[in-house]
Amino acid sequence: MKNFEIKDEYRLHQDKLDDFIANFNTKGTPFGNQQRNALRLFELNDSIINIKSFKVPNILNQIAYNFLRKSKAQRSFEYALKLQELGIGTPEPIAYYEFKTPVLFKHSYYVSKQLDCDLTYRELTTDFNYPDYEQILREFTKFTYELHEKGVKFLDHSPGNTLIKKTADGYAFFLVDLNRMEFKQMDFEERIKNFDRLTIHKSMVEIMSDEYAKLSGEDYNKIVDLMWKSTEEFQRKYHNKKKLKKKLKFWKKKN
Repeated sequence: MKNFEIKDEYRLHQDKLDDFIANFNTKGTPFGNQQRNALRLFELNDSIINIKSFKVPNILNQIAYNFLRKSKAQRSFEYALKLQELGIGTPEPIAYYEFKTPVLFKHSYYVSKQLDCDLTYRELTTDFNYPDYEQILREFTKFTYELHEKGVKFLDHSPGNTLIKKTADGYAFFLVDLNRMEFKQMDFEERIKNFDRLTIHKSMVEIMSDEYAKLSGEDYNKIVDLMWKSTEEFQRKYHNKKKLKKKLKFWKKKN
């Protein structure tokens, strides 16, 4: 059983989109990291589009996505439309597709227009001599502040999920990997904790805290202490989780 939705202005291309989805594994050009989910680029008239194929979930989630929860593909599509309404940058959403049995959820795909960027936030965490380094980091902080002001909590606010393009006026920012978001008003602590996945470098935390303090009117020391504490806590949990996974893999091999 197939379920899909195509944005109005792309409905005349449904036959081509259907063909891309049906032949996803044999057509198109692989793009980016293929470890968790597969990404491929396709030509649609004069444009390049990006199709993301989500992994088939485990059996419990196959049941949940079939009856109880929206799929990652559907959420990505709907959240992208919501971001556009709010004036927040994200690659142009085109469609989503889902394939199910009467009981189980199987494959799903999110289709968007390919957006070529100059860098992602990740480059800022590894190259401290990148041109306009501090300007980009401060503009990124302003972008995040505006997300918070508009009631957007991006739960996957991590280094690879913000694309950055140089413009005539500075830099523009675009969110990707959209399936985990909340739309709500946040208190001060929740806003600052939303930075916890972005870097392990205190120097970056200090710049972002300084800019957020200027934008929000909150005390810099209060912000930097909470942002760094949240960052350290996230890193501790992340590394503990990795250690546990290694132990479980070792145990499975042993048995």
